[in-house]
Amino acid sequence: MYNDPFYPEFLVDKVKECILRVVQFIEKGNRDVNKIQSKLDEMTIAINDLADEFGQNNSEIETVARESIAATVESVLQYYKIDIVIEDALREREW
Repeated sequence: MYNDPFYPEFLVDKVKECILRVVQFIEKGNRDVNKIQSKLDEMTIAINDLADEFGQNNSEIETVARESIAATVESVLQYYKIDIVIEDALREREW
């Protein structure tokens, strides 16, 4: 998303921060899948809340953004060996 001017960098930074909060939670040693799913739900809802801000900046969370976010989250889950499928991880998404 950073490489595409359609997405304002400051909003991509906000999406990144949402994802990083989940990473930090996992890195603190939290391995309970239910607690991680709860953090993923919080992350997804926070990203949902950015939709209006994207719109106000002539952008949106559309196909490229959805795929980028999903791929990033899936990479995080695989890296930390968290057994949550991406459909469940992003179950709260509205995008």
